[in-house]
Amino acid sequence: MFPLIFEQVSLGLNSQPKLLLDSINVRIEKAGTLLILGPNGAGKSLFLRLAHQLIKPTQGQISWAIPSKLARQQQAMVFQHPILLNRSAYANLEFALKLKNEHTKIEQQHLIEAMLEQMNLQEHAKTSANVLSFGEQQKLALARAMIIKPKVLFLDEPTASLDPSASYQIEQFLSEVATTSTKIIMASHDLNQAKRLADQVLFLHQGKILEHTEAALFFKKPQSKLGKLFLAGELLWKDNRSLL
Repeated sequence: MFPLIFEQVSLGLNSQPKLLLDSINVRIEKAGTLLILGPNGAGKSLFLRLAHQLIKPTQGQISWAIPSKLARQQQAMVFQHPILLNRSAYANLEFALKLKNEHTKIEQQHLIEAMLEQMNLQEHAKTSANVLSFGEQQKLALARAMIIKPKVLFLDEPTASLDPSASYQIEQFLSEVATTSTKIIMASHDLNQAKRLADQVLFLHQGKILEHTEAALFFKKPQSKLGKLFLAGELLWKDNRSLL
């Protein structure tokens, strides 16, 4: 399935002259968890949506090592605000497995029960997703994404609105996912979280990739001036276009 390749990919809106993503060239390999970092408005969410084929680029090409339709079937995405069916937690997971259509009814039951237990949601199996707490909804969204065993899991700041306890539980789950055959590509605003989870970092600023490197190198010695400012917490309030 890998590599995932962006070739001269740009994204714009007809009403705005400025490109939201500008001439993105990157090759993403299978190994390791990739964290997409950058200040607000850098283009992190748009990058994920393009990779997951939810939107199309204005210019350029995005390709996988297998046909895009097949690649799409082997992916899952979890958003910052979980999107769930107005059904029970159990039924949400059952729906995902039925779409995959690879298991018998008994196999589905065993997979669902195991996933609910892994996410500490077994007591909410019959509870409507709409009345779960926000943290429980996010865990359910992750469970639904992972129960189909995707080759790629896209995550758009999945812990941004969670308390520390819920964030910790999700990080623990993602650490386990990273040991499986699933590739994680995740946007995060939390540098400490990125340090805990990342094997590689893709650093975006104003729609451009400034760094794509090993996480240890980025956090120890970023190669761009803006990367250094970002790690110092200064990109939230400075206009650093002159440093590009």
